[in-house]
Amino acid sequence: MMLGRLLLLALALLLTACSKEPFYQEQAYVFGTQVDVSIYGEDEARARQATIAVMHEFQRLHDMLHAWKPSELSSLNAAIAQGKHMQVSPELAEMLKDAALVSAQSDGLFNPAIGKLIQTWGFQAEDFQAVLPDAKKVAALVKTNPQMSDLRSLEPYSSKLPVPVYSRNRSVKLDLGGYAKGYALDRAASILKEQGIHNALINIGGNVMALGTRGSRPWTVGIQHPRKPGPLAILELRDGEAVGTSGDYQRYFELDGKRYCHLIDPRSGYPVQDVQAVTILTRGEHAGLRSDSNSKPLFISRAQGWLDAVRKMQLEEALLIDGQGMVHLTAAMQKRLKFTDESTRREVAP
Repeated sequence: MMLGRLLLLALALLLTACSKEPFYQEQAYVFGTQVDVSIYGEDEARARQATIAVMHEFQRLHDMLHAWKPSELSSLNAAIAQGKHMQVSPELAEMLKDAALVSAQSDGLFNPAIGKLIQTWGFQAEDFQAVLPDAKKVAALVKTNPQMSDLRSLEPYSSKLPVPVYSRNRSVKLDLGGYAKGYALDRAASILKEQGIHNALINIGGNVMALGTRGSRPWTVGIQHPRKPGPLAILELRDGEAVGTSGDYQRYFELDGKRYCHLIDPRSGYPVQDVQAVTILTRGEHAGLRSDSNSKPLFISRAQGWLDAVRKMQLEEALLIDGQGMVHLTAAMQKRLKFTDESTRREVAP
């Protein structure tokens, strides 16, 4: 799944010709999106070495977790479809275990088991067509009710040995697109710290984590406006904080005046409409992972139920932009944002 992209502010990320500040930035294309690593306060050779290690890790995870090209995850999906078990790496087993916990916390709204629905809508592809799937096929897939709780292991989880995994429901097809980028953020932060890097900004297609500061200033990001060029609001990130956005404005198609995005409600089998974007701010352990996975339940809950999802996911700073462009946000998020247009319509939750 594609997350909504955050714009990194030029003043926070671009080094002017006259600047003497040690600043290094590198970009790549992984996970189907642009990734950026920016490092402040280190000499170029040291910063480059650390960035190369991060980019190698991103590529490793991309190759491991690809949902429709050959990967460890797609091999597991093939085994599940055949009613077989497969020995998976301890790392993948731990991811699946954790994703199942997040799914349970969200009452199934975060559901990486609906890969067949994502495929049916055409979003498991680099390019997709403006074509609606057969309604009966969608209904049939919803009826099979694939859940993360359908996954089982034949042996207790081991942190060192491969784990045999199977599903009691052959309709399960795993797609960790709404999980992998957040996991990669946390891995990148760990690698940079191991390399002695204390001040950096990591951006994976809209999931951003800050380490330290940019000199005397905090790292600053802009939350992309879902319908206009440029940022909706500005946010200063503190050390260890991560911000994630899920939006309907990158992976989508339009047909007969309706927008169909890649974020699918597992209850109906149809893409969520009447929501333009959701942004959340996280911190603490697994902040990157949470910035990715925890935004999905809010998006799927729409304006009517997003606050209940905020509570279930134990979030404090969150906002949702509904289909009419109204910004719904928590009081804690209101305090952290500076809107680029003060006339932006918004409603602060009590």
